Amino acid sequence: MKEQYEKPDAAKETEKGVAAKGGVFRTQGELAAYQEALAGWFRFCGRDYPWRRTCDPYAILVSETMLQQTQIATVLGRGYYSRWMEVFPHWEALAAAREEEVLKLWEGLGYYNRARNLQKVATIVIRDHGGRLPGDLESLLALPGVGRYTAGAVMSFAFNTSAPIVDGNVSRFFSRLFACEVPVDTPEGSRLAWARAEALTPLLEPRTYNSAVMELGQRICTRTSPDCPACPVEAWCEGRRRGEEARFPIRKGRPQVTPREEHVILAVREGKVLLCPESGTRRKGLWRLPEAGEEAAADLEEVVCFDYAITRYRVRLRVFLAVAGSVIEAGGGGARWFALAREDELPPLGSPYRKALRLFAEIREDLKELR
Repeated sequence: MKEQYEKPDAAKETEKGVAAKGGVFRTQGELAAYQEALAGWFRFCGRDYPWRRTCDPYAILVSETMLQQTQIATVLGRGYYSRWMEVFPHWEALAAAREEEVLKLWEGLGYYNRARNLQKVATIVIRDHGGRLPGDLESLLALPGVGRYTAGAVMSFAFNTSAPIVDGNVSRFFSRLFACEVPVDTPEGSRLAWARAEALTPLLEPRTYNSAVMELGQRICTRTSPDCPACPVEAWCEGRRRGEEARFPIRKGRPQVTPREEHVILAVREGKVLLCPESGTRRKGLWRLPEAGEEAAADLEEVVCFDYAITRYRVRLRVFLAVAGSVIEAGGGGARWFALAREDELPPLGSPYRKALRLFAEIREDLKELR
């Protein structure tokens, strides 16, 4: 086991290390001490993730794409990353796969365009770049689904090139470090965060520094109850010096959550369930339970009900059991019956409908006893 981490002497010199209110370190020496304090902490305390054991650009891009809008605990704890790398270990395997296979492996992670874009990138890398992911910012940003953060992550983690990265954790850390009065969820707040990331990222070992600044936000400089005594750069934190670290980051306010209801039919016969293809581009290639109009649902038994969130909506999904022997005219063209015996034999489903089937399976035996 590692011994307890101790902050370097430079980080203990509180007054010397405080950043100016304007958001700049007063000397190059202070900046270098800050960078080394972060890097030293990460070398000692950084967590061991599988994508940190490799510099393979493919593996890095897969991990970064999965971690967009998804917590590390989900990607690792439910085995998404390891399963993906087993089935699609390189660009060639992903480019050659059927879209349905790709979406099925992604099932449960949501935001399925991420998976589609990964496959598009694989095709472009094989076709236009000789099987090698380009390492420059302009070429990376030209790839489907690759934005400024993902490009910076790939450049620093795969190629060890100095490139800024800003995610929610980094933005929160910077807002406290500089006691930033500009709301982080505004264009000006975003511009400031990226400018500071650009200025603070070192030329040497940016892989270590960027890993450190992200993990600091995840584990130490958290949204609630930041663990300031454990922070390796506490001495430079203007918010901490003022005793107002909990006041930051400042936000202009979140959009109001809109409640909605969704009614769907669960039609089961002879061990099969009726599913229909999704419409629209967001969930293209996925399947779902057929929708039910309010009048049709009124005559059916509700068997499952739960809430789920999507963008700014809080949706209450109500699942109604179709009457035995009835003809189901739902879902429009393309509706098909699929065997329920094994979940992995179903087509790729949106998360709410997959959850509905699991919940129904849990109560199915009870329903049989009652009938």
